[in-house]
Amino acid sequence: MKIHLYTIGFTKKTAEQFFELLLKNGVTRLVDVRLNNSSQLAGFAKGSDLQYFLRAIGKMDYVYIEDFTPTKELLDDYKNKRIDWNEYHKIYNNLLIQRNIIEKYNIEDFDCSCFLCSEDQPEHCHRSLLVEFFKSINKDVIIIHLI
Repeated sequence: MKIHLYTIGFTKKTAEQFFELLLKNGVTRLVDVRLNNSSQLAGFAKGSDLQYFLRAIGKMDYVYIEDFTPTKELLDDYKNKRIDWNEYHKIYNNLLIQRNIIEKYNIEDFDCSCFLCSEDQPEHCHRSLLVEFFKSINKDVIIIHLI
């Protein structure tokens, strides 16, 4: 059975673009993987508001999973150019292993889920690393980036 995992970033998108992408692709749950999901700067994507909007607009579930977030130190090291993307990738994957992601979560349960972060493009965002990690464990994973 194929497992469809989506990713999305909210920056550089209007609320209409964001929610239409989720609806058009049949997303049933948004999994928030941001380190800080309550920032006032997040606008419509602030965690508590997002939960309401998802339910009201598309009857979608919302869940915040801290196990999938990078650490503040890792994010700061990358943003401040103390480490490059390859090093970030390696450290983040090790973090997922240390957090026992494989044992704690059943990948099949995330079918039709969309992993949310703030970056508009997936190339240098941990949401991509997370779904690639899942795909390395289960070859039935199909990754779709909503941009």
